Amino acid sequence: MRRRPGLAIRLVLAQLLVIFVGLLTLAAVSLAVGPPLLRRHLRRAVGTVSPQLSRHLEDAFLSAGGIALGIGGAAFLTAALVAAVLLSRRLSRPVRDLADAAGRVAGGDYTARLRPTFLGPEFDALTGSFNTMAEALESTERTRRRLLGDVAHELRTPLATIEAYLEGLADGVRTLDEHTLAVLGAQTGRLHRLVEEISLVSRAEEHRLTLARTLVPAARPVEAAAAAVRPAFQAKGVALHVTVAAGTPALNVDRDRLVQVLVNLLTNALRHTPATGTVTLAAEPADGGVVLSVTDTGEGIAAEHLPHLFERFYRADPARDREHGGSGIGLAIARALVQAHGGTITAHSEGPGKGAVFRISLPPADDRPSLQRSNVGA
Repeated sequence: MRRRPGLAIRLVLAQLLVIFVGLLTLAAVSLAVGPPLLRRHLRRAVGTVSPQLSRHLEDAFLSAGGIALGIGGAAFLTAALVAAVLLSRRLSRPVRDLADAAGRVAGGDYTARLRPTFLGPEFDALTGSFNTMAEALESTERTRRRLLGDVAHELRTPLATIEAYLEGLADGVRTLDEHTLAVLGAQTGRLHRLVEEISLVSRAEEHRLTLARTLVPAARPVEAAAAAVRPAFQAKGVALHVTVAAGTPALNVDRDRLVQVLVNLLTNALRHTPATGTVTLAAEPADGGVVLSVTDTGEGIAAEHLPHLFERFYRADPARDREHGGSGIGLAIARALVQAHGGTITAHSEGPGKGAVFRISLPPADDRPSLQRSNVGA
């Protein structure tokens, strides 16, 4: 297949075409305008001249003008050609760099970046957009790899337990008693919860989660979440306080999903708060909407972990969280469900040993009770 000329060559040819057309135009205008002007100046300077002298002067003018125009045109063409080549190389280099970087990204190298071109806002916008895209792809790839590793780790423990018990039953080392059934049931339940949690986060992030919104008082999901976790708090000896500020407006939410979010936050707070500690679940009005907060007096969070808390399977202390039975996906579920409601969730901590605060901001509720099922992606 015949190779097509590159961008630099086409830019040079385009500029040469423009120059050639300009030179032809200049020659045509000179030939058309020059002789009449010469005759007019002769009449003004010396009066009437003979036809032979007039023709001789015109020929001399055209000859001298042609030579001058030719020499000037050749010099101009040479200078323009050099300038066109340099300019074309300067303009084509960022395009070549973009093509090379795009090829690297297509090959799976998401570290490719473009340097500033200093060729104007259009090239700057192109370079910035490409670098932003490459950074997003690199982040996605890191998340994908970590997700695969974490999922494999989470699956390995229950599967290993189930396999060990089944081998024990097959070898006659274990008997199919109540304890064995309880262990097998607990591990299969753990696998089922993990699959359901991953599916829930994926559907919410892909805008495929359907919410059954209703207009409910803010106190209702708050009290329901507190009731669901209170036995666990009592068993560990952690105090749970619930406060709903006066004037807190109603919420247009999927009650069950919001309770799930609050239960996840309360469970996370309990996991990291020692006995005799305190966890406070509060609701208060803010800018027409509602802010729900979970505040604990527990271990606190180091500053470098705060930006990553809501990522799937992220753990500030992996060994400790796995020991406590956390899957590392509860906060990711909370964020996905809050965002599905049009709200935001943030985490704040003064540092290790100083507790943590998780805040959910929900927008104002519609004045009309929304009883229909509303799709997040709509």
